[in-house]
Amino acid sequence: IRALNNTPVPVTRIGANVHLYLMFLAMAALTILSPGPSTLKSLTNALNHGLGAALVGMAGLTCGVLVVATLSATSLGMLIAASPTTFELVRYGGVLYLVWLGVKLWRSVPAPLAEGTPTQRRHLFVEGLLLQFANPNALIFFLSVLPQFIDRERDYLPQFLLLVSSFCLLMLLVHGAYICSARKARRWLQGGGGRWINRISALAFGILAIVLLRS
Repeated sequence: IRALNNTPVPVTRIGANVHLYLMFLAMAALTILSPGPSTLKSLTNALNHGLGAALVGMAGLTCGVLVVATLSATSLGMLIAASPTTFELVRYGGVLYLVWLGVKLWRSVPAPLAEGTPTQRRHLFVEGLLLQFANPNALIFFLSVLPQFIDRERDYLPQFLLLVSSFCLLMLLVHGAYICSARKARRWLQGGGGRWINRISALAFGILAIVLLRS
């Protein structure tokens, strides 16, 4: 067994692994760039609470991805995906959470130049963490898509850690760019644009909840 473990990996297999990894990066980038609840959350955090608070919220979103990915790799994730009743409970919980975020955002008063207080930052972190559980599609992504990029002839854990950490790094980069772009619009937001952004984002959360309910 020790001799087999010390056997060098063929060059062709290394090339195949690199190809799979690049394909995963492309799919992860498309997934993160596409509009969704986490993107809206980062944008509205930047508009309403400032740069620092938005970065804290982004950290919560990323931690949520780590937790969901970890759960998907365990028997609990398989149970949720395989049990219609459990999956429906998760889905309805996600719908209610998206509706709650939409109502909260609709009623919020934009303050583009104000930096969030420590309490607000903690709330944004928790909201970002829980938001990843509001969309069961994230669980399905890590249950169905990620395993396709795992080489079954090699150790699972190092590959899993590489793919999930790469996904999280891409998420930090993309959401960081969104946040910085949103902060540059502060002058327009002071003129009343912030309220429109909040209302549009609140409606988007409502539409996402309806789509999730009907999916």
